[in-house]
Amino acid sequence: MFYIYCPHCGEHREEEEFHAKGQAHIARPADPDSCSDKEWGEYLYFRKNPRGLHHEMWVHAAGCRKFFNVTRDTVSYEIKEVYKIGERPSVVAAGN
Repeated sequence: MFYIYCPHCGEHREEEEFHAKGQAHIARPADPDSCSDKEWGEYLYFRKNPRGLHHEMWVHAAGCRKFFNVTRDTVSYEIKEVYKIGERPSVVAAGN
């Protein structure tokens, strides 16, 4: 087990309190009504899953229930940084 820092609560908590919610920084289409079914499907279902550094969205499900972002190494599982939604990461991840 390891601990994850919640930027909203301001403390490290057990990983079991959190849930990963997928790739961070996904831009919603500006005009969803003009998207083709293929474009909309790609937006909804297709995400990057790189080997190495990756920006992910997480939620503190058993705590404050707020969302935040994590830059994590998918090979070692090491968390490089944690930052609030709307903030920019300082660590550059693969494919970003």
